[in-house]
Amino acid sequence: MSTLAAHAPAEFTHWTDPVPDDALDHIPGDGGWPLVGNTLRMLADPHGFTARMIAEHGPVYKNKAFGGWNVALIGADANELVLFDREKIFSSEQGWGPILDKLFPRGLMLMDFDHHRADRRALSIAFKPGPMRHYAGSLNRGIARKVEEWGAGDMRFYPKIKELTLDLAADSFLGLPWGPEADAINQAFIYMVQASVAPVRTPLPFTLMKKGVDGRAYLVDWFTRETHKRRAEGGGQDMFSQFATATREDGELLPVDEVVDHMNFLMMAAHDTITSSATTLIWMLAKHPEWQEKLRQEVLAVTGGPAADGTPRDLAYEDLGKLELTEMAFKESLRIMPPVPSTPRRALRDFDFGGYRIPAGTPVGINAQFVHHMEEYWSDPERFDPMRFMPDQVKARHKYAWVPFSGGAHMCLGLHFAYMQVKIFVAQLLPRYRIELAEGYEPKWQAWPIPKPKDGLKITLKAL
Repeated sequence: MSTLAAHAPAEFTHWTDPVPDDALDHIPGDGGWPLVGNTLRMLADPHGFTARMIAEHGPVYKNKAFGGWNVALIGADANELVLFDREKIFSSEQGWGPILDKLFPRGLMLMDFDHHRADRRALSIAFKPGPMRHYAGSLNRGIARKVEEWGAGDMRFYPKIKELTLDLAADSFLGLPWGPEADAINQAFIYMVQASVAPVRTPLPFTLMKKGVDGRAYLVDWFTRETHKRRAEGGGQDMFSQFATATREDGELLPVDEVVDHMNFLMMAAHDTITSSATTLIWMLAKHPEWQEKLRQEVLAVTGGPAADGTPRDLAYEDLGKLELTEMAFKESLRIMPPVPSTPRRALRDFDFGGYRIPAGTPVGINAQFVHHMEEYWSDPERFDPMRFMPDQVKARHKYAWVPFSGGAHMCLGLHFAYMQVKIFVAQLLPRYRIELAEGYEPKWQAWPIPKPKDGLKITLKAL
């Protein structure tokens, strides 16, 4: 029996077969080209494709892509329906499973209902104030070291921040010193992430999928051995040690294989999304030097300015909440370019939305990227304006118009860690450098599966 069948409420049906095409005849949409459907059109311009489909069919439409039909539900109300999921209609496991299950099975995002709730509660220990204070210290050390090494000059930001987030994950998540062992683990993760979206889905020799499967085997072995070791030694303050010693409500430790799968998924989810969102923030600050200076002055005011040796002071854990403008700028960057542009689910029973009856078994999806740019919720949505996140504006807006961290029961468990990492990065970077772009430069972005600049985002750091 599947995880979903074991933990879903008894009246729900466990679907394994695709919904028949004729069951969706009443929903408007577009099947696209023979064989490939709309896959290529979506990949080429996801935002433009969605805009065209809404213009032609409305905010509820069917679309054939990636080998099958799915129904798109567009708008803040749709986000609330799917993410808050009051009636437990939607399966995250069956939504994400076809994309991630081969390489990241049983990750927290691939769980539903009681099992998800139990494991989430157990894993939340890693994000309590004690461990978070420990992570803040290691993040300050690691980021300061790397940012200092960058030095002034021209650089491609995306690969640099990707390398940094991997190193930070080895340190804060695993408690490993930088070196050959951390490098091997990082390389395995890189292969797994690349393989998760590779067009060839069979691990044939020399393919990305083969490298990904081999990377997973390496990490399963390493995490399994290390989980036993850390339990025997009593663990530590790093995230992996917290997971290894986490218990469910009955006091039982999580099974070792589940700890392994949670760590695999967490490392993937954390480093790629942070890499993407930090890149968007730096791009926005380089384009808007007035905001860059506001954040710089905020950091200097909160940290007290340079230390006696002239280097920036660390951002204390207790001072994270004081970087209010920095948090608003980060939230606006997440609005402009959410690191998870869309979210798949699968309907476990019939439901009604937007005037349509959508049958059980239907793959459905919401689109954070599009909703984040809808004029219905955001005035002049293409403009970078962190003031949108002043408390009065947030209160007046639909709660589900901004969903970069998902929502409901599947709200990102590590969202506070993400805020902390970005704030510490800003606090270490901006007192050292001014970030500039060449005149007229505008990077092209790869929008899917996780946004990134195709050229790596060319910036110049100028020493202050």
